Amino acid sequence: MSSMTPDEGRAFLVERLRAVADGDREALRSVYDRTAAKLFGVCLRILDSREEAEDVLQDVYLTVWNRADSFDPERASPITWLATIARNRAIDRRRQIGPRLQDRPVDEAVDIADASPDALSLLHRSDEARRLAECLDGLDGRTRGAIVTAFFGGHTYDELAARAGMPLGTMKSLIRRGLLRLKECLSS
Repeated sequence: MSSMTPDEGRAFLVERLRAVADGDREALRSVYDRTAAKLFGVCLRILDSREEAEDVLQDVYLTVWNRADSFDPERASPITWLATIARNRAIDRRRQIGPRLQDRPVDEAVDIADASPDALSLLHRSDEARRLAECLDGLDGRTRGAIVTAFFGGHTYDELAARAGMPLGTMKSLIRRGLLRLKECLSS
């Protein structure tokens, strides 16, 4: 396509946009391949943000997909029509995002929602933790120690078996039986 004359390139885009209007996905791919770099440049120049420009560029081609039937080659060249869509979408996005986040004063952070759990969630979690501790206390010391070390200490069964001086299979059985008793205790 790079060997096309400007008139051939224009005719190619006109034909491809007509095909897009008829629902031809490959035609949209052709339009994208031929125009994305230029339209991305339009978006980036207006938005000053690569991420925002990429988002807007997706929106531009979605608009092209949905509105290709409104393109009139008698009124504008294909690239003018596409650049106008890109420019308008980028300006709309710039109005939506307003001032850049880093330009905002620190005092605005007071209005940002706190993602930490609320008091009711913390109370529920503390009840669950208390119940788990009671059930763990119901296990014999060796089983409780192995489960706590494995699941809260992050040690492997191999490490626990070596530390306790027992075969790996015995350690696995000890922990499995302990977990079954814990499950039974927690569900009662």
